[in-house]
Amino acid sequence: MGLVSGGRRRYTPAMRKIIVATLLFLGILRASGDSIPTNWKIIKDSKSVCQIAVPENWTAGADNTGSAYLQDPTVAIAVVTSQPTQAFKPISDSMLHLLNVTKESLFENSAKRVFYQDRPNASAPDSHSLNIMVPGRTGTCSARVVYPPTVPEDTARKIALTLAPVPEAGGATQ
Repeated sequence: MGLVSGGRRRYTPAMRKIIVATLLFLGILRASGDSIPTNWKIIKDSKSVCQIAVPENWTAGADNTGSAYLQDPTVAIAVVTSQPTQAFKPISDSMLHLLNVTKESLFENSAKRVFYQDRPNASAPDSHSLNIMVPGRTGTCSARVVYPPTVPEDTARKIALTLAPVPEAGGATQ
């Protein structure tokens, strides 16, 4: 018996789960775009060149460090940085291999955005990390969101997907 039984079923349950998860993820990407959810805080990097947004229950790091955390920095943390001299470009296949980024954990690798998931380190086996880079005005903006299973993955993705250059005039403020 193949994948099709009785001529009606075209996908196995496992295939359906993958398809549904992919469609939901793509919907989150489109819905989040560059919009910042209401009541979220803007966090700028130390040079005020790049920014991300975090939910209102997160705390901004001290003295314009470009970071924010949930409860304390050991629970969940989001960091935004700018690399003004680094031209933005997609990551090469050889670099993805070197970073151990699998096809399943690479969400986007385009001229618009590089976005992937990895494990932060061996001492935090349950934690996850989202890494994202986008073109800045004069270089590259990047962010990393490290979060435990208690933080919903869609919240961590929404945080990561708010990464953008700081608007020039009259833009969002902290």
